[in-house]
Amino acid sequence: MMEGERKIIAICMSGGGFVTSEDGTLIYSGGEAHAIDIDQNTAFDDFRAEISEMWNCNNGAMSIKYFIPGNKRTLITISNDKDLKRMVSFHGNSMTADVYVVPGEAAAQGGSIMPASRSSRTTASKAVVPVIDVPMDTAADIPAIVDIPVDKPADDTLYLKHHKAAKMWENTITGVNQRFNNAHEFRDALRKFSIAHGFAYVLKKNDSHRVTVKCKAEGCPWRIHASRLSTTQLFCIKRMTPTHTCEGSVVTSGYQATTSWIAGIIKEKLRESPNYKPKDIADDLKRDYGIELKYAQAWRGKEIAREQLLGSYEDAYSQLPFFCDKIMETNPGSLATFTTKEDSSFHRLFVSFHASVYGFNQACRPLLFLDSTPLNSKYQGTLLHATAADGNDGIFPVAFAVVDVEDDDNWRWFLIQLKAAVSTSRAITFVADIKKGLRESIPEVFENGHHSYCLRYLTENFKKVSHEVKRLLVSEFYVAAYASSLEGFRKSIDTIRCISPEACNWVLSLKRESWANTYFEGARYNHMQSNFAESFYNWVSEAHELPITQLVDVIRVKIMELIYTRRQESSQWVDTLTPVMQEALQKESFKAQSLEVLFTSGPTFDVQGDCIYKVDVGHACCTCKEWQIMGLPCSHALAVFQLINGDPYEYCSAWYKTEIYRSTYQESIHPVPNIERSASGKDSDSAQEVVKVTPPPTRRLPGRPKMKRVVTQELAKRQLQCSKCKCLGHNKTTCKESL
Repeated sequence: MMEGERKIIAICMSGGGFVTSEDGTLIYSGGEAHAIDIDQNTAFDDFRAEISEMWNCNNGAMSIKYFIPGNKRTLITISNDKDLKRMVSFHGNSMTADVYVVPGEAAAQGGSIMPASRSSRTTASKAVVPVIDVPMDTAADIPAIVDIPVDKPADDTLYLKHHKAAKMWENTITGVNQRFNNAHEFRDALRKFSIAHGFAYVLKKNDSHRVTVKCKAEGCPWRIHASRLSTTQLFCIKRMTPTHTCEGSVVTSGYQATTSWIAGIIKEKLRESPNYKPKDIADDLKRDYGIELKYAQAWRGKEIAREQLLGSYEDAYSQLPFFCDKIMETNPGSLATFTTKEDSSFHRLFVSFHASVYGFNQACRPLLFLDSTPLNSKYQGTLLHATAADGNDGIFPVAFAVVDVEDDDNWRWFLIQLKAAVSTSRAITFVADIKKGLRESIPEVFENGHHSYCLRYLTENFKKVSHEVKRLLVSEFYVAAYASSLEGFRKSIDTIRCISPEACNWVLSLKRESWANTYFEGARYNHMQSNFAESFYNWVSEAHELPITQLVDVIRVKIMELIYTRRQESSQWVDTLTPVMQEALQKESFKAQSLEVLFTSGPTFDVQGDCIYKVDVGHACCTCKEWQIMGLPCSHALAVFQLINGDPYEYCSAWYKTEIYRSTYQESIHPVPNIERSASGKDSDSAQEVVKVTPPPTRRLPGRPKMKRVVTQELAKRQLQCSKCKCLGHNKTTCKESL
């Protein structure tokens, strides 16, 4: 049978009344019942006519209602074909549907203590306002009789707009004799009730023993009084005037929506969507509950909900001593330490897991990328991090720190802790910004280390030029940095001078040994930018708003998962080199096919390419310098190996071998136990345990972060550029080099 043809039996009841049970549900008692077959095609007028004939009453003077399945607190009125079809759909899994017929006379009696909806309110001249006054000692003996439940608002759009609140909260206040566990529970029910019915109220009396509330609209008699029952904490409604005489649309002001209430509403969604934005919160509450919130209200509500879900930021700082001890206890060989200021406020925290240190020392090139990531937690701060590149050029976190502010002192402290963690005599190359005090701190802490300036940070200094000129400067600057010969470096510098003499002077003022391949003394394997640091930023971006201990634990879990995943992946590799390096070697082999080996003198060979290159097999070098820079044989060396039947894998750096790569992920990171501990603080004997840590004084300001004003600069007029010499101000026709 088709869905539209499936019939249900409508059990039509009339002549009885509703009684409110102790849990607030409505029970129909008394009267008679008749059955009528209906389906999705039944017309409302036919249904109403059959009921009218059955009960011998005027079909225009009765109201037809039903319960939504599973909700015995709210009755829905059937007034048209759409309502009837909706009822049949709601009862799609049932054979029957209970329908209640209320004659028109009952609706006019006014003896109900159920709250009136906005659509059923009368005007002041016609209002019948019963006031039920119940003494405290007899309040529990009077049953709540309900004749007319809440009607659906006449405005169907309004009803649909606030359907969620109507279904959930319309009957949170049912009338006299309703009891609550305490005053807070009553106030919460009252707030939900006012939101569901769209009115504002004023608290006339409000303390732990009594609460008296009236409708905010002037002249409206709606009023409710509740007080505590003697010798108990129970709150009971003693008096209630249930009828409103005020008119108007649903109240949209959010003044009744406290931040705690907002937090309770959004908590579960925030758990599922941590990036739930205050603007989206305000939009959702307006759609679901008809409340207009200010941005600051939504923001504060989100902060409270987040703290309820994640724990207190303040508690997280106080748990740092215990947390650091547990990291080193569960992961022997790890380093987790922190410092505080004189007032015991948090200063900085350093963490490096043994698995990361072992992987770096045993299987990673002596190359580290330093960078920072701002944190957006309640107390802000900055995440400093050092990442390495594994043998497959993948990101490998080595150490990180949370500091109160990024400055020279904190970076120097970070490097000191990093040196203690890695404990190696290798000459490490650091790819990092030229600023932030690193230029002085790196050679001071790592005596045999090398500081390679990150090219991306350097090119940010090309300012006060047009976009087109900057593009040319950046492009040529990269050519100069990557140039493997002195001739190529000088040619690029001359081109930069033609584009902008001022930019050229600034480039030449930089220490060439720290950015140009031609002069660089360390080994950076052609990694000229801190791209790995950017990858780490994207990697932990979802945790930057968490309390400090949870932030560290999220990073721990990320590293743990990374180690496990790459360990499993590499177990399937069969090539001598890792996949990325194997592909790079194949590309060089393809280039070697077009080269010719001209002359040999012992281990030295001349190779013809765009010029003559000398390859020294004995010293693993080539005059193109690509072999020395990358650690992989260049195309010229591969051409020689093809001639002498040499094995190119013997001349590849060990860092790129699959066997060595697996050593990177040999060790594991172990879970850290729950940091929640007893107030006695006896869980640890470490000296760190006795240190009291409080949050740093720096706090994020509430509300939307203020945007920095962007000062627009008029771009310089585009200049001519010579396609021959690349200089500006002329074209190839007037170029002096062609004369």
